[in-house]
Amino acid sequence: MSTQKRIEDMRKRTEKVLAAGGPKRVEKQHASGKLTARERIEKLLDPGSFVELDRFVEHRCSNFGMEKVDLPGEGVTTGYGTVEGRLVYVFAQDFTVQGGSLGEMHAAKIIKVQRLSMKMGAPLVGLNDSGGARIQEAVDALAGYGKIFFENTIASGVIPQISAIMGPSAGGAVYSPAITDFIYMVKNTSKMFITGPEVVKTVTGEIVTAEQLGGAMTHNSTSGVAHFAAEDDDDCLAQIRYLLSFLPSNNMETAPIVDTGDDAMRTSEELNNLLPDNPNQAYDMYEVIRNIVDNGEYYESQKYFATNIITCFARMDGQTVGIIANQPKVMAGCLDINASDKSARFIRFCDAFNIPLLNLVDVPGFLPGTNQEYGGIIRHGAKMLYAYSEATVPKITLVTRKAYGGSYLAMCSQDLGADQVIAWPTSEIAVMGPAGAANIIFKGDPEVDKKTAEYVENFATPYQAAKRGFVDIVIEPKDSRPTIINALNMLASKREVRPAKRHGNIPL
Repeated sequence: MSTQKRIEDMRKRTEKVLAAGGPKRVEKQHASGKLTARERIEKLLDPGSFVELDRFVEHRCSNFGMEKVDLPGEGVTTGYGTVEGRLVYVFAQDFTVQGGSLGEMHAAKIIKVQRLSMKMGAPLVGLNDSGGARIQEAVDALAGYGKIFFENTIASGVIPQISAIMGPSAGGAVYSPAITDFIYMVKNTSKMFITGPEVVKTVTGEIVTAEQLGGAMTHNSTSGVAHFAAEDDDDCLAQIRYLLSFLPSNNMETAPIVDTGDDAMRTSEELNNLLPDNPNQAYDMYEVIRNIVDNGEYYESQKYFATNIITCFARMDGQTVGIIANQPKVMAGCLDINASDKSARFIRFCDAFNIPLLNLVDVPGFLPGTNQEYGGIIRHGAKMLYAYSEATVPKITLVTRKAYGGSYLAMCSQDLGADQVIAWPTSEIAVMGPAGAANIIFKGDPEVDKKTAEYVENFATPYQAAKRGFVDIVIEPKDSRPTIINALNMLASKREVRPAKRHGNIPL
């Protein structure tokens, strides 16, 4: 065969793979509001940067007539490219090819880019759109899932792993995304569940739609499985690019420094007037965040879940920080089971990837009640204590108002390793609410009211803690941004080593 014929043969093979499931299935994909696998990759990566790997891989299943079935690209497109000029690996399951079902070689393609991303120290983005395991391949498909889970686990804390659910994801397929760092879901088109509505109906008698059971907002607001919700495929891919801008490529690097144009020494008079005079009246912690971060810009993880605590990425003088903040507008900012889980995981991600932690504290306590106690609030709350104590990145704690008891410890007090504790004059750092404490101390005293008022005056302040050195600096609220940025600059050379061990035993 001549060289030209060989080239022509390669072109024909390429055209066949690029056609994916054919025009009708591509049209059906578009009609359901979804992009194709290749269209998604093109929108995720910088224009023209995608390099495809394993384009001509084929399955080798001969069960149930599969030897006669041609599956272009094995139902998944894999390779690498750049996002804002930085290397990123990607795989995108192709629903137009046998529903994106996963077989032995489909899994092998994914595993190859997983391993390459580890070797190169580059993020991995998985665009999931699959009907699940390819039943005809039986245990080979099952083994494929197992190998993917293993690679996900080994890569955890080494490279950022991001999963986008852009169609169905059911059964074993949900566990690879669940092991990764962040999950995106697209409203109305993506679904995640272990067992679908029909199985649920058969086994439990419950009648539920696929959207109610495993839709984007179910997992963003109720289960907490997903971290971000997107309006459509375009929005999802743009959000992933945005998230990557805050992250380092691997655990040996720091996040890129961005010139945001915001003055590091900018003060904010608005913060001096933000807190109400009544300590039991709520205010919006988002206003604090907007006033102190670069250009008021932040990117919130799990925005709709456990809204009594805020977890977000932002920049301060161009440097990425991870913010954990109590939200007084929701449940008075109390910590509960879900808030503990949400924040502990976010803390550990930031620590794994060299992202300093900024803790904004206004917490009156852990949420009381039988639901919380029976649900294991002790165990869940301990996750926060563990995560903060384990973290060796710079940790800065700013107390805006209430900081009571164990809940203050759980928000990273000095005792849990905060490198700098800053307090506003409005802060109340104590073992419990001062009025409640006074009622215990002066119980039965004929001058209980007078003594309670005096106690509150003396102890509903940051100064008792400052006298003991538990607070490093008391500042005017307006000076929060420059004070925090100065602390970040001071902590840039921080080095802290923990005892050698295989790993700790976090109270899961």
